[in-house]
Amino acid sequence: MTSPPRQVVLVSGLSGAGKASILRMLEDLGFETVDNPPLHTLEELVGDGERPLAAGIDTRTRGFSPDTVLLALDRLRLRPDLAVALVYATAEDATLLRRYTETRRRHPLAPGGGGGPPGANRVSDGIARERALMEPLRSAADLLVDTSDLPLPALRELVERRFRPEGAPGLSILVQSFAFPRGLPRDADLVFDLRFLRNPHYDPALRPLTGRDRAVAAHVEADPDFPAFWNRLTGFLDPLLPRYVAEGKKYLTVALGCTGGRHRSVLVVERLTAHFRRSGWQADATHRELSAETGDAAFNARRAQGRDAPVLEGSAGFEPEGREALSRIP
Repeated sequence: MTSPPRQVVLVSGLSGAGKASILRMLEDLGFETVDNPPLHTLEELVGDGERPLAAGIDTRTRGFSPDTVLLALDRLRLRPDLAVALVYATAEDATLLRRYTETRRRHPLAPGGGGGPPGANRVSDGIARERALMEPLRSAADLLVDTSDLPLPALRELVERRFRPEGAPGLSILVQSFAFPRGLPRDADLVFDLRFLRNPHYDPALRPLTGRDRAVAAHVEADPDFPAFWNRLTGFLDPLLPRYVAEGKKYLTVALGCTGGRHRSVLVVERLTAHFRRSGWQADATHRELSAETGDAAFNARRAQGRDAPVLEGSAGFEPEGREALSRIP
């Protein structure tokens, strides 16, 4: 079977219109991204690799001219192993002026930033000069993106819908068990307290086992409140995941704790991970208290991949003080 063409995306447009944001979104989709490579190196940069590539090209690029960019595009499009697209980011003048005012950046075509001879270095003149210079690329764009009134989540959805490669990483979920006496996992986004469930620790035959053992699972799941808890837990989490994706979240850690971190939390983590996978999500389980090999080491390795999400500490309604809390979760 012939492999699909490799995606090559050139991102260009007006300064301040969102090119850098588009490049970051493509990077999140698995693209190798390069911002402003020298124009004469573009075709060499594409080379014969397999990973999709996105390159930012604008008036700051060494050797830039619209004609040179369009000639390079034409040559790349002759290659049957490539699927080449030009994305052009634009915005209204008032929007660009506001963005430059808020960030106090210098416009590349108005380097004086307002000083010097009248009309020579104002940001508004730089925008007008750049808009005229870039018009050939705007006219040739495969995707024209006007970010004037486009929120970042909507921009991300647009980019992902158009350029998500087959098998590109989406939301990556880590489901972790832990023991409350050792403290909350520092990178947890959502924390649930399972200490209200029936505890296998008090059965001498079950104490040395873990939540991965069938006997422990049967003991915990025999709790009369377990079915209602499970339905509410999954009913609470399932609608959240698509919303996290829409907001551009790439990593989510769901932490479930009990007293020892060996029985109840381990069982529910295993079940929840399987539930997420059946639903089509990329999910992994880790158990902090069981062993360094399958617990903390895996968690720390995950953290090293670049976690940047805020931490939501505390439980989400499953409290040990009373099972009536279950009925308050929709």
